[in-house]
Amino acid sequence: MSFTGAARPVRMGLAGIVFMGVLVGASATPAGSQERETLQVTAVSSRPGVVSGNDALIRVTAPASIAAGSIRVEVAGRDVTSSFRPSGDNTVMGVVKELSTGDNLLTATAQGADAGQLTLKNHPITGPVFAGPHEQPFICDTAEFKTATGVTLGPPTDEDCSVETRVDYMYRTTAGKFVALPDTAERPADLATATTSAGNKVPYIVRVETGTINRGIYETAVLHDPLSPAPDPLERGPGWNGRLVYGFGGGCNGGWYVQGRNTVGIMNDTYLSKGYGVASSSLNVFGNNCNDVLAAETMSMVKERFVETYGEPAFTIGNGCSGGSYQTHQIADNYPGLLDGILSGCSFPDVGFGTIQTLSDAQLLNHYFKNVAPDAFTQEQQRAVSGFGKWESIGSLARAAGRIDPTVYCPAQLPVAQRYHPVTNPDGARCDVYSHAVNVYGEVPETGKARRPLDNTGIQYGLEALNNGTIGIDQFIDLNRRIGGLDDDAKPAAQRTAADLKAVRLAYRTGRLLNGGAGLADIPIIDYRDYTDDAATGDMHMRFHSFSTRARLDKANGTHANQVMLTRSSGHGFTLAGMVADMDKWLTGIKGDPGADAPIEKIVRNRPQGLNDACWTRGIGATKISEPQVEGIGNTECNTLYPVWTSPRMVAGADVANDIVKCRKRPVVSTDYQVPVTDAQLKELTGIFPYGVCDWSVPGAGQQAPMGTWLSFDAVTG
Repeated sequence: MSFTGAARPVRMGLAGIVFMGVLVGASATPAGSQERETLQVTAVSSRPGVVSGNDALIRVTAPASIAAGSIRVEVAGRDVTSSFRPSGDNTVMGVVKELSTGDNLLTATAQGADAGQLTLKNHPITGPVFAGPHEQPFICDTAEFKTATGVTLGPPTDEDCSVETRVDYMYRTTAGKFVALPDTAERPADLATATTSAGNKVPYIVRVETGTINRGIYETAVLHDPLSPAPDPLERGPGWNGRLVYGFGGGCNGGWYVQGRNTVGIMNDTYLSKGYGVASSSLNVFGNNCNDVLAAETMSMVKERFVETYGEPAFTIGNGCSGGSYQTHQIADNYPGLLDGILSGCSFPDVGFGTIQTLSDAQLLNHYFKNVAPDAFTQEQQRAVSGFGKWESIGSLARAAGRIDPTVYCPAQLPVAQRYHPVTNPDGARCDVYSHAVNVYGEVPETGKARRPLDNTGIQYGLEALNNGTIGIDQFIDLNRRIGGLDDDAKPAAQRTAADLKAVRLAYRTGRLLNGGAGLADIPIIDYRDYTDDAATGDMHMRFHSFSTRARLDKANGTHANQVMLTRSSGHGFTLAGMVADMDKWLTGIKGDPGADAPIEKIVRNRPQGLNDACWTRGIGATKISEPQVEGIGNTECNTLYPVWTSPRMVAGADVANDIVKCRKRPVVSTDYQVPVTDAQLKELTGIFPYGVCDWSVPGAGQQAPMGTWLSFDAVTG
C-alpha cells in the first residue's frame, strides 16, 4: 500500500484560514524591494489537490495598486476570465468549469504584477479522490431513497449509482410541519416566517438539492425563496446565515457494500429556522458506510458542491452521535479544514479501537462465562471483570462485536450469493470493519484477507477484580488460561488474538486510531451524552468513551481545554438549539479574534460564558451542575448521578485513553497481585503468559504519532 499526504500543518486560528486553500506567491513586497508583487490565487471550494466534479470556486487577489477588473485568468491556456467577478476592490472570484481529469494549471495575470499560478487536481464526481479504490461489490439504492418531498430518485443511470441532480422546495407551515411547496410561483396561506441568526426575516421556504456524489446520495438544504435569483456563490442570499451544519449518522452494523437509503436528515427546524445551511450524505451514515476515510472523502466532495453553489461558509459545524461521533472526531483530526467545530454526541473516539477493543473483549468474556465456565462466576463477579456498570452489557456488547465477523452483519441489499462463507464462498464479500478498510491496512498475501489490528495477548483479564477481592485467584487463573481469542473470522479460538504488526503501525501512522493532536487540537468540541450505562438491557454507549477522547487530547496536546463535556438523562437538560448557539458564538469569537496567539489560546479566550463541563440532574425540571467532569464513581456530584464505569482492559490495568492496540510485555511478577499467590499459582500464570503480561506503563508495540494529515490511500499492494 502507498499513501501520500501533507506533513502536520503549522496551526492557524480560524481568522487566518482560507478554507482548504493554497496561497501562491508572496503576500507582500519587502520594504525597499523593487520586485513586483505577485497575484495570489486560492482554491476556495476545496484543497487544490482534491477538486472533484470538473469545477472549482477560485479567488484571485491583486496588490492594492491593481484594479480587480484588470485581472485575467486562464486554465491550461483557455481563457476563463468571464467566469470571474469583482469581490472587493482588488479581488475577483469565480467558478472555473470544464476542468480536465487530473492536473489543471490555472494562471492569473495583471499588468504591473507577477502572475500567480495554482495547479488544480480534478477527480470524477463519482470518486475516488483520496480514499483509495472503490469497494466492490457496491449496491445502488437510488430506487429506494426517498427525497424530502417523499418521492424516490429512481433507478441509477450508471454502474456508479448516479442519478440526475434535482432541486425541490419545501416550506414550513404555521402549524410547524415541513411540506412540499405546491407551486414555486405562489405563497401558501399557511407559510411560516423564519428569522435567521443574522436577524433577517424571510419566508420559511427551503431549497433542497438531492443528487449523487462519490457514489453516495447527498442532500443539502438552505432557506431560499424561489421567486428570488438563483443561489450565487459570490452573493449570499438573505436566508442563509453563512454557516453550514454537516450531519453525520450513526451505526456500523451492516455499514458496507451499499450506497444507502438515507442521510442523517436535512429538514431540521433547529438549523433551518436560524438560517443554517444543512448537508449530509448516505455515506456519512455509518449504518451505510463504516469507513472514516471514505466518510471524510465524501464530506469533502459534498461540502465542495455546497460552496460552489452557495458560497464560502464562515465556518462549518459537524454534528453526529455514536457512529456520527467517530466521523466528527476523525475527520476533524485527519482532514483539518473540513470542520471548524464539532458537536459529538454519545461519543467514542474511533470505531476501530475505542469501540472494537471493548466489544471484542466483551465477546470473549461472554463466550467464557456462557460456554467455557458457565457456573464459575456469579453475575456480580462477571460484571466486575468486565468493568461495566450493568451485567447485561456483557451480552449486549458481545452481540455488537458482530461488526468484526465477516458473516454476521451483511446488509440486506447484498445478495447472499455475493457474501463470504468460509466453505461455500470463500472469495465472497466479507462484511466486517477490517475488510471495509482494506485500502488502509492492505491484505495478508497468504490468505487475501484484510490485515487486522486486533490483539489481546498479555492482557490479565479481571486483575482489578482479583485485587479488590471480588474474584479469587483460581478463578483469575482459569479465566486467563481459557478466555482465548478470535480467529480470522472472529470466531472464538483457544489461542489469544495476535495483531498484524503492519496493521498496528498503520493504525497509528494514518490516524485510524484517533490521536487528537492534528486538526482536532485546534477546534472547539462539545461532547454531549445521554447517559445509558445503566440501561436495563445494557448499552455500548458508555460514558468512559468521552474520557478516552479527553485523555488522548491531553496526551497529544497537554490540554483538553478545547473540549466541553455535557451529560444528561432521558433528554432532560441541554438542548441541540442551545449547543448550536453556543458553538456558533464560540466560532464567531475565534474567527473575529485578531491576535496572533496559538489556536488553543483563542479557543479558551472565546469560549462562551456558561459553556463549561456540566451534568444535569435526572428527570423533568433537571438543573445544571457545573463542575469539571472527571473519571470515577461517586467522587463528584455528577459521578454520583452518572458513574463513569470502565472496560475489560481498564480492569486489566490499561488507562482510559484506550490507545494501546498491542501491549508491550514484561515478565509475570508476584507484586501484580494484592492477594496471596503460591509459587505453584505463579508458575501457572507464567505458563499462561509465556511472553509476559501487558506493561501498560509504556507505549504499545508500534505506537507512534501520525505521519501527517490529508493522507491519500491511492493504491493497495498488500
